[in-house]
This record gives sequence, structure tokens and C-alpha cells, in this order.
Amino acid sequence: MSEIELPNADLYVQEWEYSPMRKPKIEKVVVDMCTGGGGVLERATTILEDLTGQTPVVSRAKQTVRDFGIRRREPIAVRVTLRDDLAEEFLKKALEAKDNILLFKNWDDDGNFAFGISEHIDIPDVKYDPQLGIQGMNITVCVERPGFRVKRRRRRRQKVPWRHRMTPEESMVFIKEKFGIEILEKERERTYLF
Repeated sequence: MSEIELPNADLYVQEWEYSPMRKPKIEKVVVDMCTGGGGVLERATTILEDLTGQTPVVSRAKQTVRDFGIRRREPIAVRVTLRDDLAEEFLKKALEAKDNILLFKNWDDDGNFAFGISEHIDIPDVKYDPQLGIQGMNITVCVERPGFRVKRRRRRRQKVPWRHRMTPEESMVFIKEKFGIEILEKERERTYLF
């Protein structure tokens, strides 16, 4: 499939040079591994610690699902939130695992995007450990402009006006410029050699 053309890319870049408060930034990267509980959760915790250098937080089930054998409040997933330079370093490696290709459907209406990695050993400089096995992960990236703190602060919290919010196209231009990725409309068909 062909790469998506972003017609206003030059206008966005000129606007960011003229007004630095309009230039987007990566606010955070959340790495999530959902295992369903058991001993696999401990291995996922070890893998996330090795990849990110931070201690993961355990997520618990909100309700009982008998078909999957999950009980309420049972630990089923681990996640890590990365910010600043750590977030950008990890995102570079994760995008290399995806061959620097993302799909148009990965973006939401607020300019954030998410993608999955089926095997953690696809990330560069990660070696296979038979004790840990192979785990997949979800990566969610929050992209926003400076000044969004006004909607999260404790005192005098306010809404962010529409003109200051991110659009998916603007986020795509920023990520494409920063990481040199390719954004496709549909996934390329893979050819397998048997």
C-alpha cells in the first residue's frame, strides 16, 4: 500500500517555528502487558523491568469473567509509564520493531496513537531468554501541546480550548518528522517463504 500524504505538513511546521507553544511533544508512553494472571505475570514484570528500567505497576481485573477463568480483583496485567527522554528512547526502539511503519487507524481523534508488538524479542538489543519466554505488548503514546497542564492541575483547573487541541493529522506530521516513520492506509500484505 502507498503512504498517506499529509497536505498541510509544511503549514504545521511553519506554525511550530513561529509559535513554540503550538509545537507538539510526547507527553508519555504507556507500555502494557496483559497476561491473564498466574506465573506468566511475574515473567512479564521481569521483561518490562529489563526493557524500561522501571518497576511495573500491577493492574487488577474489574469484574469476574468465568469463560477466561478471571476473578474480580485478580492481578492480570502490568504496565509502565515513561516520560521525557526515556519515553522517546523506548519509542524509537519500539518503532524499529514495527519497521518504522504505522497505520492510519492507529490514531485517535485527539492525536494520540497506539500499536502492538507481538513478540518483545523484535525490539532491537533484546535477546531471547528461555526462562522468560516470549510476550507481546501494547504501546500507547500521548501527544499534546505545552499548556495542557491547566486541565490536570489541582488549583484553578480549566478546559483547554478547541484551537489548542491536537488533531490526528498534526500528530502524524510531528511523529513522521521526529522519528522518520511511514504511515500507511492499510497493512502491507506479507509474503511467506516456505
